[in-house]
Amino acid sequence: MIDGLDFTLREGEYVAIMGESGVGKSTLLNLLAGLDRPDSGRIRFDGVDIGALDDDATTLLRRRSMGFVFQAFHVLPYMTVAQNVSLPLELLGVSGKERQTRVEQMLAAVGIEGYGSRYPRELSGGETQRVAIARALVHRPRLVLADEPTGNLDPRTAQSILALLREAVHASGGAGILITHSQTAAATADRAFVLDGRALQPLPDGRG
Repeated sequence: MIDGLDFTLREGEYVAIMGESGVGKSTLLNLLAGLDRPDSGRIRFDGVDIGALDDDATTLLRRRSMGFVFQAFHVLPYMTVAQNVSLPLELLGVSGKERQTRVEQMLAAVGIEGYGSRYPRELSGGETQRVAIARALVHRPRLVLADEPTGNLDPRTAQSILALLREAVHASGGAGILITHSQTAAATADRAFVLDGRALQPLPDGRG
């Protein structure tokens, strides 16, 4: 349970939130995304109280303004890389020519230029996670939420993905939250905290 949490994420900031299993990290992410609603208190996104929105308005807010990167990748196996990355733009009604341009730009930005015609089964784990990052950022969201995005990757690939995610969030001009149990991963963020259910405590190194 999360109780009495008070936290502000600044524009352009990339923050890591650590915590043991069961402490409420996934619950917090669901609350921030509007997938769950708080029993009390408010969650404001660009001045909008997410909890006061109906389901359709919350879905539209997520679609337009948020991007998600998951540990399990969640790319669609029957779609090519380009089709996976293009999906958020299609849902927003972006024209075909602009979609193609933005997809190509994002694939280049995450280091898999020329991979658009491949299918997920033809990719390594690190390449697949790069597709997931490209998909999360292609519609230029205001907020990127990453839930243990390197949990299924080897340490070297994980470090590459973490650096890419941080740089991509900064380049997008939005903000990002990395949910992790790893202090090594948390060290890549601008600020890092430990969630104890009632508060976000800065990591001992004082960077929070």
